Amino acid sequence: MLKSRFGFEFDTTIRRVVPFLFHPRVHPNALSAVGTAVSLLAAADFAAGNFRRGALLTALGGAFDLTDGVVARAQGRATRFGAFLDSSLDRLVDVALLLGLALHYAANDERLWAGVAGVALAGSVMTSYTKARAEFWLRDFSGGLLERAERILILIAGGLLGAMPLALSVVAVGSVATSAQRIIIAYRRLGPEGAGAESKEASP
Repeated sequence: MLKSRFGFEFDTTIRRVVPFLFHPRVHPNALSAVGTAVSLLAAADFAAGNFRRGALLTALGGAFDLTDGVVARAQGRATRFGAFLDSSLDRLVDVALLLGLALHYAANDERLWAGVAGVALAGSVMTSYTKARAEFWLRDFSGGLLERAERILILIAGGLLGAMPLALSVVAVGSVATSAQRIIIAYRRLGPEGAGAESKEASP
């Protein structure tokens, strides 16, 4: 929702704020890798209960994730592998952050919130998976209540404001709802014939 809302204006803003990242020697794939490394440190902080520092690192990692695609387009380095790498690393970060939170609550015997984190993790994975599978047949597939950017922002807010249980609850409910929305959207756009064709495909 955020990306579709800001579009080209967002790209222009990034170029104005961090022009040094557009130097030819700065490879967009390197930005993706650095952002992922920072986000994994954030996940470790979440696991250790350092929510505020974890939130700040998540924001920093997210900043790299926002710029890599803009840099790739500006440098003419946008490739299918770059898109694949960025998407794959995004999934790694999503799982790591929520797994870190689940481990923290489990280690402190807070089973309820460990379970909520688990639901949020499963819902986040399903949200991404349903879109990826739909895009196998549909050239343009979007929609849903809570996309990745919103989920990350909610976790950051929860860490900074000391309201991580609330943030996890919102992400859990929102991601499950988004997965269901995308399944419904895919069914409506593919139709019964599309659903039948899908059943003949081997699962990935």
